[in-house]
Amino acid sequence: MTMPSQADIQWHWLAFADFDIATLFDYLKLRQDVFIIEQNCVYPDLDDLDSPSWHLVGKNAQGKVVAALRLVPPGLKYAEPSIGRVVVAPIARQGGMGKRLVAEGLRQSAQIWPGLGNRIGAQAHLQRMYQSLGFEPVGEPYDEDGILHVDMLWSPHQATAN
Repeated sequence: MTMPSQADIQWHWLAFADFDIATLFDYLKLRQDVFIIEQNCVYPDLDDLDSPSWHLVGKNAQGKVVAALRLVPPGLKYAEPSIGRVVVAPIARQGGMGKRLVAEGLRQSAQIWPGLGNRIGAQAHLQRMYQSLGFEPVGEPYDEDGILHVDMLWSPHQATAN
């Protein structure tokens, strides 16, 4: 399989109940392949936040999910909305796909919950990418399931000032 260009990706926002079976399988398999197998991290990826969240999936020309995230409503994980489970298939990791994915998540979050920020628990090695989108670290790095994380906050006021 060749690397998809960003122009080849079709983006879809879905409520959890709106997934068709094939897309849901691809989405959850991608999360499992990256978060559990590739990162060698045994943790409960599926949780009670999937059902009430919005999900962004990016499909390649063959209709396979190659990038995805979930957008958790405010008050469920943090006071703010929260982008999480940001995942890009290895074949799609070049050319800024992750940054494009998160930018679309922020756009949708600001549209649904205008004026609210967005708080994330970012893997520490991705901190610079998130900072390039306007997130700022808050607090100290911490271990979550054997991977160093840092909480980060995106403020709509900071984003308009940049």
